[in-house]
Parts: sequence; C-alpha cells; structure tokens
Amino acid sequence: MLSKNKTTDLNLQAVDSSSLVDKVEQTLIDLLISEKLNPGDQIPKELELTQMLGVSRTVIREALNRLRTLGIIESTKRKGSTIKSPNLLFMLKKSLIPNILDKSTLRDVFELRLVIEIGMSDLIFKRATPEDIAELERIVQQEPVSPRDVLFDVEHEVAFHGKLYEISGNQTLMDFQTILLPAFRYVYDSGLIEGKDHDAKWVSHHELVQILKEGSPSKFRNAMRKHLNRHFKGYFKKTEEE
Repeated sequence: MLSKNKTTDLNLQAVDSSSLVDKVEQTLIDLLISEKLNPGDQIPKELELTQMLGVSRTVIREALNRLRTLGIIESTKRKGSTIKSPNLLFMLKKSLIPNILDKSTLRDVFELRLVIEIGMSDLIFKRATPEDIAELERIVQQEPVSPRDVLFDVEHEVAFHGKLYEISGNQTLMDFQTILLPAFRYVYDSGLIEGKDHDAKWVSHHELVQILKEGSPSKFRNAMRKHLNRHFKGYFKKTEEE
C-alpha cells in the first residue's frame, strides 16, 4: 500500500468517463468543423463511418441520432445524412419548463429580457414604420387609463412587447421571445411579483410609444429600462426577502 505522502507525488491523469457514443458524437462534430461543411453537404454513410472510426454501426447510429436531435443533420432515403442549419433555440424550447426552474434561473431569465429589450432600441428605431407605430397605439388603447395603479396584465405585456420584437425584424429575437413567454407568464400568474410599484420614474407603454415617435434610440433605451424596472424590482425584492 502506498503511504499518504507517496500518493500525493503520483502524476495521475483523470479518467475519461465519457461513453463511446459521446466520443463518436464529438468526433463527428469535429469533422464538420475541420472539413468546413455547409448546409446541404453530405456526410459519410453509416457503414463508411463504421469503417473509418472502427466502432460498431450501433454506436454510429446513436451518435447520428443525437446530431439529428440537435438539428445539425437530417436524413433522407436517397441522400443519406446531410448538414442542415440548426434551429439555435430548439433545445432551449424543450427544456424551458417554468415550474421546474429554480428562482435563480427565473431571475436570470428576467435579467436576460432586460438586456435584450433595452438592446433592441436601435433596431426598433431603424425599422419601425408608421404602420407599426399605429399598431402600438391601438394596443395601448386597450390598456387601463391609469396603468400605474394596476398590477401587470400579462396579455397587455405580451401584445405590446411582442410587437416590439416584431418591429426589430430579427427572427431569432422573435423566436427567443416566444420561448421565454411561458416563464414570464408563470412569474406573473403565480404571484411571484409583488403588488403595485408606485415608482415616480416608471414609464408606461403609452409613454414608450410617444418616445418612439418623437425621441431617439438613447431616450427609448432609458425609458425601456425605467419601464422594465417595475417588473424587476417587484420580482427581485420578493425573491431576495425569501
């Protein structure tokens, strides 16, 4: 038996605990990168990969199935497996189940919303059309006259902010907002946000539309920050107290 002092002098390497399928999956991803394959390019067939990598066809098939699940490849009977442009948000959509997210993760989601919606200001100002602004005004008309005295209405939030994402013209942002909506709804509906916040600096949807019509990207960013602060303060204060 080695003494305690002797064991500390040994230069041991960490054991590679990844499975054979894990290794083949990573090898295939490395192949896509090194060969600079593009969407539509074909990859070797299962039998060819079996011979190239020296593993069973079962292992190859499982590794390829993983890549299909990730949306990196697609298979057809005549073409075999080809590269495809993956949906970047596909796996996030599958895993974002609000009621099983801990409060720290929900907070991260809300912070992410803050960063994204403030950061969209330049895109919104560049791409908003008179028709877009008219649609925002119609949405605002459906809201209470004095929204400062009303707790968040989820449908109003979804309609107004969803239109802002649409105006951005960025499809990935629009998809991302759709994915995050269940988390927002969960936080609002479950009472995780405290009651009304009478912050004098708060900016309403109506005021945001006016700034969009008459202001600048920087003014809109600042106004959006003040608008969203009502949400974050109510949620963060409650979670911090707990």
